[in-house]
Amino acid sequence: MLPKTHQTATTGFLLILLAGCRTFGPWRDDPPRPEVNIVFTVERNLLRLPSVEINGRAGRYFLGSAHPRSVFDPSLITSLAGEKPRLHLTARESLPLSPVPIALGPIGDAIIGAEAWGRKSLTIDYYAGLVTYHKSGSYTSDMKLHRFTGEPSIVIEVDGVRMDAAVDTALPDTLVMPRGARPAGRTRANLRIDEAQFSNIDIALGNVSHARIGNRLLSRFLVTIDYGQKQVGLWRDPRIGPP
Repeated sequence: MLPKTHQTATTGFLLILLAGCRTFGPWRDDPPRPEVNIVFTVERNLLRLPSVEINGRAGRYFLGSAHPRSVFDPSLITSLAGEKPRLHLTARESLPLSPVPIALGPIGDAIIGAEAWGRKSLTIDYYAGLVTYHKSGSYTSDMKLHRFTGEPSIVIEVDGVRMDAAVDTALPDTLVMPRGARPAGRTRANLRIDEAQFSNIDIALGNVSHARIGNRLLSRFLVTIDYGQKQVGLWRDPRIGPP
């Protein structure tokens, strides 16, 4: 056991260290708010929530920020045997779900959509591997804010052309653009997101109605999605390098 003086010094050092961790990032001046932190892991460049359960069942559940409703594989729905599904964040915190059945196959058992969070907000810290569920207001100090009306979206510039792009954590790519008359495939483009510039990055051209930005680019930012206020906050995370 350490001598009392050494214990005091060690405790003081840890408190200073923890205080320094809390002050890093755009939330440093915000007062504390009720929240639940959910650990995620990156699996095939998707955000898996290994600690959550659905009606007490563990599984391969992923975060789908742009999905208006959760998606359950039919096998998961069958296993619930008519029970109303709830997402258990902790032993004491659970949220109702209203999923749609879609065969997910090898992707996973479920994609947790926006209806789980209601009018609350989420912050996704890719560097720390945490999704924070805010129950009474989110942290947006120093963030660039983007308003949306349908799916959570932000304004981007692709080769100088401004457009809306859905913030889609169920997309493992950088960016998918409508292909128009071009064949589906890959191309390269210069991209601007707020003050961040990404030069000559690899993007996809696909059968989408509008642009969708995925985890390979979102992971360069701290991302807050406020479903009630209908706004996305972005802060370029200096801890993470270019894609």
